[in-house]
Amino acid sequence: MRISTANMFDASIANLQQRQESMSIAQQRLTSGKRVLLASDDPTGAARAERAMAAIGRVDANQRALEASRNGMTLSEAALGDATELLQQARETMLAAGNFSYTDAERQGLANKLKGLRSQLLGIANRPDGAGGFLFSGQGSASPPFVDQAGGVRFNGTPGSVQTGNFDNFPLTVDGRRTWEQARTGNGTFETEPMPNLTTGAAPKGWIDSGRVTDATLLTGHGYQVQITGDHPAATYNVVDVTLGASVASGPYLPGQSLTFDGIAVSLSGSVVDGDQFEIRPSTSDLKLFDVLDRAISELFTGSRSNIEITQSNSGRLRDLDSLISNMQNVRSQVGEQLNNLDGTEGRMAALKQYNQSERSSAEDLDMIQGISDFQNQQSGYDAALKTYATVQRMTLFDYIR
Repeated sequence: MRISTANMFDASIANLQQRQESMSIAQQRLTSGKRVLLASDDPTGAARAERAMAAIGRVDANQRALEASRNGMTLSEAALGDATELLQQARETMLAAGNFSYTDAERQGLANKLKGLRSQLLGIANRPDGAGGFLFSGQGSASPPFVDQAGGVRFNGTPGSVQTGNFDNFPLTVDGRRTWEQARTGNGTFETEPMPNLTTGAAPKGWIDSGRVTDATLLTGHGYQVQITGDHPAATYNVVDVTLGASVASGPYLPGQSLTFDGIAVSLSGSVVDGDQFEIRPSTSDLKLFDVLDRAISELFTGSRSNIEITQSNSGRLRDLDSLISNMQNVRSQVGEQLNNLDGTEGRMAALKQYNQSERSSAEDLDMIQGISDFQNQQSGYDAALKTYATVQRMTLFDYIR
């Protein structure tokens, strides 16, 4: 078979171009550090790398959501700490107001102090989150969630909390109603309150404490009334189950005596008179912080109260403040637990991201040692092709004659 000179030229140029292209690809891989530059280079590896990149993108989005939640929860935890401290100051103020040696003017001064604490607490309840919202807005509010109006402070937000919406549902806000308006009344199980005298309509001459639970298995959840008949020292008491309309306990009344019935124990003190009565009702989760402060301020501004009225009022407000502080601390502990969960989730996300980065690297990254070796081989082949082309180019009749 006859091979023409032109055919040899074409074959040499084609070989040279092929070698040059292979060397260029090897050099590009070596420069970029990537074994898979196009999906056609390795369809399986490209698919693995794409899945890993998608997973890394999801982790990055979750990490941004986590940081947003961490910021909101950190600010909320600090706000709850500030609120708890102010409530402790309010409690100390009420303790001082129970001093019988204080005058009405001095108690009114303490009421003004409570008004200042109330104003600070309202500012905390409406504290912004730095992103255009409010920490205690619940499920979101364009305006401050707590509004001070004629009837007192009211929550105008939406109960609940805003979630990030990703797989882990990180919270961005705290439920304002749960925090500020849903503490347990009374001692958490039942609530005691004085009632007007059955005969005169005046306040009782004695007072009732917050009570305690002696046997939880005997609790009925019913309401009761403690009724006093006769005057000391011949006074007697009768405890009526309002739900059943039946007497559950009765006997002679002794000052400071503890009355025990249906798993409940309460103590009456003072010189009660005929017709005095006290109410015991189940505790509910609707104790509002600002209503308690408003009631305390109003009572301290009321002058000419008897020592019994002062004692009953102060003991009731101290009981309410203790419940508010306990509720605030519970919410704060929940926020703190959420921050702990965020820390744990952040560690898992970092591990997942590292795994997917490793998966992507193994799918598309170049083994540098192998890459250098391949490039040197391609370079040697290209040099050999250049020399072959130069030799073929000189194979003409004139070179032969010369």
